[in-house]
Amino acid sequence: MWFWLALIALLCWSGSDLFSKIGCRGNDKYAHLKMVIAVGIIMGIHALYEIFVGGVEVTWHVILTYLPVSLLYISSMTLGYIGLRYIELSISSPICNSSGALVAVLCFITGTLDDGIEGSMRLAVMGAVALVCIGVIGLGVVESREDDELRAERQKASNYKYAKSWLALALPVAYCLLDAAGTFADTLVLDTLAGEVEAAGLFATAEECSSYAASVSNCAYELTFLFAAVCCIVYVGFIKKQKFAFSQEGPKYFGAICETAGQFAYIFALSDTAHAAISAPIISAYCVASVVWSRIFLKEKLSWKHYAMILLVIIGIVMLGVFDI
Repeated sequence: MWFWLALIALLCWSGSDLFSKIGCRGNDKYAHLKMVIAVGIIMGIHALYEIFVGGVEVTWHVILTYLPVSLLYISSMTLGYIGLRYIELSISSPICNSSGALVAVLCFITGTLDDGIEGSMRLAVMGAVALVCIGVIGLGVVESREDDELRAERQKASNYKYAKSWLALALPVAYCLLDAAGTFADTLVLDTLAGEVEAAGLFATAEECSSYAASVSNCAYELTFLFAAVCCIVYVGFIKKQKFAFSQEGPKYFGAICETAGQFAYIFALSDTAHAAISAPIISAYCVASVVWSRIFLKEKLSWKHYAMILLVIIGIVMLGVFDI
């Protein structure tokens, strides 16, 4: 079952990339906020289902404790949605997924890297981080030095022209930084919540405490995203008086459904700890599928130099996935 869940997570998250890109294209300057609305509504529905049907008990203490993590994740995703307007998905997805490398760096710096990762394994992690960093920096160099005529020629098929801009690269990099900070903080907050539950004697084993902490934290995150969606509805719909056309909003909600379903499958795929070392790299490679979908459905075509740098990033990400970082 773990394999199918990992595959579902890969397909759903890459599908979320694709539909989010479609939903954020065009001239709508509020498209990124409308994407936040879509994701917040779908996640909110899932959170309410988990609370009222699944029996997950979420308290204000959990919501407030997890709030810094939620804000980092939501901020990173919002910046990611803005970035989709300025750069090809084929480039933005690998950069965004490089956050795992930054988490590994943070773990090295703070001494919180898993004690089981030592010797040659630790060197492999450092090598993976180096590959990701070289690939991301290389993408920036290739993007900035590409000839304007060659760029225009390869972008003909997609009917979308992306100008050479540091902002286009800065936004996915900002996503990467915030997502890495969120992931790093996530582990600390989950440990804190699991410790509180264990101290209260609510569960018999540490594994049950960790599972409970993950469930309530995920619901807290989804409820916070729902609140962000409500704020965006008030701002976009009532203050800016923007209209919501179904033909334009449809892809956003498909992307939101894929995002939520991918998160659900991811949690349960990694809960099978016996196969986590295999499922993690499968899931972490979803940016490969994103690049494939963008080539097939969005007609994005990059130069061989772009793809060479993307390959380095993907290899590094998969290596980090093996160590579940």
